[in-house]
Amino acid sequence: MISNEETITLSPYMGIYERVVPKDNMLRQINEIVDFSFIVKEIK
Repeated sequence: MISNEETITLSPYMGIYERVVPKDNMLRQINEIVDFSFIVKEIK
């Protein structure tokens, strides 16, 4: 999703996301489709 920009670690528990959220979950699909990189620019 964020390719050529800095990655922000929001939580030390983000690794759990890969294990707990099913691959076919709607939130994963949204995350793959929508480019949220504008949020990183706004935060800076």
